[in-house]
Amino acid sequence: MKNVHVNRIVRITAGETVLTATMNQSAAANDFLSLLPLTMNLTDYAATEKISDLPRPLNTAGAPAGYKPSVGDITYYAPWGNLAIFYKGFGYAGGLVPLGRIDEGIEALKRNGSITVKMELIS
Repeated sequence: MKNVHVNRIVRITAGETVLTATMNQSAAANDFLSLLPLTMNLTDYAATEKISDLPRPLNTAGAPAGYKPSVGDITYYAPWGNLAIFYKGFGYAGGLVPLGRIDEGIEALKRNGSITVKMELIS
């Protein structure tokens, strides 16, 4: 039987700030959760989102062709193979796959430049 994550809550630690996120039930989110814990450098992109490369491409089976993200959405941009966390809304983007959503505290990512975060599944 395929390993399915029952716990869907991720802790995101950025310096002294701790955020939580709830991940969805998709194949891509399950694959992302299998990579955790993960420390990554999030860089600013288009003054809209923080992005980071992932160690490998995620499984996007059953994913929509694209997605229109909202503030706080955690997504996977399949064409580039990177994680994208939106701190501003954005229009529909082909190849964007929703993974989950930051529950509260997105303001911590609305800073200029890059930020190192640790993401881990809460047990």
